[in-house]
Amino acid sequence: MLSLHRSPANAATHFEERWWSSDDSLRLYARDYAGSGGGIHLPVVCLHGLTRNSADFEGVAPYIAATGRRVIVPDIRGRGLSDHDADPKNYHLWTYAKDVLDLCDGLGIARAIFIGTSMGGLTTMVLSTLRPALIKAAVLNDVGPVLSAKGLTRIAGYAGKSPSKIRGWHDAADYARLHNEVAFPDYDHKDWMAFARRLFRESDDGLKLAYDPAITIPVSTPTSPAVYDMMPLYMSLSTGRPLLLVRGAISDLIEDHEVRVMEGISPDLKRVDVEGVGHAPMLTEGSARAAVVEFLQDLP
Repeated sequence: MLSLHRSPANAATHFEERWWSSDDSLRLYARDYAGSGGGIHLPVVCLHGLTRNSADFEGVAPYIAATGRRVIVPDIRGRGLSDHDADPKNYHLWTYAKDVLDLCDGLGIARAIFIGTSMGGLTTMVLSTLRPALIKAAVLNDVGPVLSAKGLTRIAGYAGKSPSKIRGWHDAADYARLHNEVAFPDYDHKDWMAFARRLFRESDDGLKLAYDPAITIPVSTPTSPAVYDMMPLYMSLSTGRPLLLVRGAISDLIEDHEVRVMEGISPDLKRVDVEGVGHAPMLTEGSARAAVVEFLQDLP
């Protein structure tokens, strides 16, 4: 039974906090940004990556909301402020998609535009098979149905592994830089401090990564049932829908070969490559922001 609750608006960032209960009684969280101005537009649902959370869209949601669209940004279970799952086997795309469907039902959202970063893009593909009418269009941020083994290996090298000796925010920034500098080679210390505040949460035991380390268990081996053939799901998503691919120009997760596969399936796919950025663009970069805004302008 869905139980949706609203918390007071966050005055500093102009979003309301939403809480809802999953079918298996987890308490889940989302940010809800109201669209500015008049007119009626489809809302936008933003879905984050594997080890990330709704804070990744704190620079994105406001510029989309400024175009008049409501923006919903959940913390997928096991991340951010959402509950951790006691059974790691539930950390898979179909569970995530079902949670998003419950959220949309609770908010009365029957149709929306989806923006999915990495895992969020894969979840969007699943949603297109579970409830095709929900998705009007989609932005895939540095993700596709075929992913490079190089990037997957790099991510597996740190995801789900708790860091040691995080004694303060400077240590957290060093951790963020260590594992992400390959994607953001031009970031400075200020950027890494901001990055760290999205990755970590303060707790009674100090700074902790803002996700359950167990989220990687279902995808830790190639034979895991959570490792899927995404091609049929991408074909479902790309059929009859406008799609935009935002790709980091130096991404190691979706390289030119993988992009060509996508373009062969959906020749109308729009694409922008964000220079000097790897996996995955923050969507606040000038070219990424311009592409997203232009894409949304052509939609109801």
